[in-house]
Amino acid sequence: MIKRTRLAALLFFGGFAALSAQTTEIYSHPLKEFDRAVELYKDNQYQSAQIIFDKVKDETTNGNVKADCAYYSANCAIRLEQPNADEKMEAFVEDYPTSTKQNQAYIEVAHYYFEQGRYPQALQWFDKVDENTLSADEREKFIFQKGYAFFSAGKKKEATDYFKQVLNSKEYGSQAKYYMGFLAYDADDYKEASKYFDEVSGEEKYKEKLSYFEADMNFKLGKFDQAIKSGEKAMAKSNAMEKSELNKIIGESYFNLKQYDKAIPYLKEYRGKKGKWNNTDYYQLGYAYYKQGDYENAITQFNKIIGGNDSVAQNAYYHLGESYLKTDKKQQALNAFKNASEMEFDAKIAEDAALNYAKLSYDIGNSYQPVPDVLANFLQKYPNNPGKAEVEGLLINSYITSKNYEGALTLLEKNKTANREAYQKVTFYRGLELYTDGNYQQALSMFNKSIAEPRNAHFKARATFWKAETEYTLDNFNDALISFKQFDQFAEAKNTNEYKNYNYNLAYAYFKLKEYDNAGDNFQKYIDAHKDDKTRLNDAYLRLGDCRFVTAKYWPAMDAYNKAIEMRGVDADYAAFQKAISYGFVQRNDKKIDDLNKFIANFPKSQYRDDAMFELGNVYVVEKNTNMANQTYDKLVAEYKNSSYAPKALLRQGLNYYNAENDTQALAKFKAIAAQFPNTPEAKEAVATARIIYVDNGKVDEYATWVRTLDFVEVTDAELEKDTYEAAEKQYQQNNTKAAISGFSGYVAKFPNGPNSLKANFYLAQLYFKDGLTDNAATAYEAVASRPRNEFTEQSLARLAEIYLKKNDPAKTVAVLKRLEVEAEYPQNVTFSQANLMKTYYEQKDYPNAVIYAEKVLANPKMDDKVKSDAQIIVARSAWNSGDEAKARTAYGKLLSIAKGELAAEALYYDAYFKNKDSKYEASNTTVQKLAKDYSGYKYFGAKGLLIMAKNFYGLKDSFQATYILESIIKNFTAYPDVVQEAQAELAKIKSAEAQTNSSITE
Repeated sequence: MIKRTRLAALLFFGGFAALSAQTTEIYSHPLKEFDRAVELYKDNQYQSAQIIFDKVKDETTNGNVKADCAYYSANCAIRLEQPNADEKMEAFVEDYPTSTKQNQAYIEVAHYYFEQGRYPQALQWFDKVDENTLSADEREKFIFQKGYAFFSAGKKKEATDYFKQVLNSKEYGSQAKYYMGFLAYDADDYKEASKYFDEVSGEEKYKEKLSYFEADMNFKLGKFDQAIKSGEKAMAKSNAMEKSELNKIIGESYFNLKQYDKAIPYLKEYRGKKGKWNNTDYYQLGYAYYKQGDYENAITQFNKIIGGNDSVAQNAYYHLGESYLKTDKKQQALNAFKNASEMEFDAKIAEDAALNYAKLSYDIGNSYQPVPDVLANFLQKYPNNPGKAEVEGLLINSYITSKNYEGALTLLEKNKTANREAYQKVTFYRGLELYTDGNYQQALSMFNKSIAEPRNAHFKARATFWKAETEYTLDNFNDALISFKQFDQFAEAKNTNEYKNYNYNLAYAYFKLKEYDNAGDNFQKYIDAHKDDKTRLNDAYLRLGDCRFVTAKYWPAMDAYNKAIEMRGVDADYAAFQKAISYGFVQRNDKKIDDLNKFIANFPKSQYRDDAMFELGNVYVVEKNTNMANQTYDKLVAEYKNSSYAPKALLRQGLNYYNAENDTQALAKFKAIAAQFPNTPEAKEAVATARIIYVDNGKVDEYATWVRTLDFVEVTDAELEKDTYEAAEKQYQQNNTKAAISGFSGYVAKFPNGPNSLKANFYLAQLYFKDGLTDNAATAYEAVASRPRNEFTEQSLARLAEIYLKKNDPAKTVAVLKRLEVEAEYPQNVTFSQANLMKTYYEQKDYPNAVIYAEKVLANPKMDDKVKSDAQIIVARSAWNSGDEAKARTAYGKLLSIAKGELAAEALYYDAYFKNKDSKYEASNTTVQKLAKDYSGYKYFGAKGLLIMAKNFYGLKDSFQATYILESIIKNFTAYPDVVQEAQAELAKIKSAEAQTNSSITE
């Protein structure tokens, strides 16, 4: 370009000399300036040259000089990258259309941009050039450069057309062939590419690049050995990006040659496209590790394949499953095989993966679907699989091992030809589940079904035992007794876990039937044979004492009570009380007094303390120690104002004073009874005795005045009231319900405050309740409960609580239960009130009060595990709902040791949750696996457990497991939108993170 510029200048100056004779002095100065500008232009001093060219252009009148100045100024603008450079060149062309430099201007600018590597701009100017005006050399250069500009712009067809024109050029032929080879290579036409590359292979400047292309072409042509040689040759002289690609070519070539040990180092060095690997890259490295037996590294690579849905992913997931099996990671293997089995790219892999998935489901449990369903689905889909017999055997056993007895029972009852021994076992275990959940009638039905399939003697014996237990719980004591005896007749009975408690349970059946001698004998047998179960042993001593006591065998009774006292267990106070009472029946009142005094001192919080005081007062009366008797009665009334013994104690005091002819103090006690405990039997007796005193003292008027102040004493129509009540009571005693209801309701209407109104209201309430008329019953029970403490108060409060609980009336429920808790004398009613107050407060989201009562329940040693489980779960849930995670963690931990059924599933879920929070991922997964295996019937907690498992695996850097489990939750647990929503959020978070290194992942 510089030569042509110089030539143009020389031609111009020559022309100028020829015309010099015609010039005048006026032109001499501009020409000198023009000449100086040309020299500056030649020295690349474009800024200075442009200034002079523009000045000369403005000053000269010579048209040729003006045109040359415009041409050079535009060229300077281009070289100075001035914003309007192209416009100046366009202006030159437009202003000087006859200038000989017009086409030269285009070519010069195009060449300039080309040499600067600014190919798009170069193309714009190349397109303006008239090729026909170019010399041969100029035309070759123009064609090559324009072809390369098209090549750089990605216009392959246009580039090819131009390169073909200079293939035989001495100067540009080699370059054109090289680029033609590259275009063929890029189009995967390796034959054509090889032809062109071979023609330039002898030239040194192309050798380095050609080695890379040869390696890649040989690889793509399946010539793996040659690809390895070419790749190794090219490696030393390649840049970082090329080295990454060469490592991939060599590694994958070794992979295809099944030389996996050699493939691994190269595959590892590959840096991916734009710094990211795709699923195939991870698969190849993972498979190479797998074939080398390096399963841990294989797992690391395979589990980076996320969201794959092609044959590569199916292969990867299958071998990932095998790698997990080799490293004894069964839960992870189950997920991998499940994923591979659900893909259809390779039917054989899908079938084999399905077999492994089915067998693992049986082995460790399955949170996605019941294990029997998995096994049955496999048999249905692959009826000719060689593993069919094995899977059929697993299917039978899975009915029991999965503990999904309800689902198993449904499947078994659909298939009447199914293994009947399995049916016997499943109905037995389903019966136990129902029994645990309190569905006793359904449980009894299951045990009967199990007994009706006597395939296995062991399970027949166990089912018979639990049938007896269920009958006992349903208050069918005669049936229970028969069933317990049938159990004992089975030879297999002694080999069951239940047998150790046989005599204990049988004794209770006799006890409920009031066959106390038989009951006592069986309690004794239990005591003689079992010393390890302290709770039952303690209870057996207590009941043995009761049996002997009832049958008037007081010394043996006291021996039994002594044993219970020595154990210092639950109800030690009851044993001590009963022992003291027993002394009275063997004429040892001195010992009775001594033991009752000790009892009162040693058991200040015992529920039997008021009983003891009353008995102590009575025995003092028998021993004619009236003063001590009255002092004891005073103490009882002072400490236990609401006790049912309070009116009795006052009555005994009054009678003591009456018998001692101390009428004034006697009347004071009788009047106190009538005022504080009206309408009670004691009040009626007190009034009757007071009447005698008044009559004896000739003060009938005073009696009449006093008695009219008492609502429960009718001074008129007494006979009518008595007859009305007795008529109703007769119908009641004869179980004539309708007549009795009519009679009692008539009595209450006529004599609302009559002497028998308390009994009438209570019996009426009982009748209504029996007939299911709970609203009517509630009204009658409320009438009884509204009276001062009486013999029917406790029972009425219990019934009212039961009614209000069913009606879901929390305000009334709480009020009645709180009264019952305070006033109940029977421990069962205290337990009932506390347990239901706990539940009611919890249902009303009154968590502080719910926890208070839950802790009362838990503190009661007489509570059974089911009630304790309810209490513990309420403590746990209340703490969780209140945001107290520390307390919730402790409560759920305690729940684990006692819970069964759904509560156990919930406790296990939270155990897994807290372990995950502590980053104890492996331990958390173990808990989730237990949840899946032992409590698969509780789908909600199974789904939530899987969510925890997914988080655990991501914490363990196992992305495949994490994403696969989350995708399975989203797909399979749509019934639980809260779980699905959380799974979707977690999956999005993981994919976003993993997309930074895996190009196959779409966020």
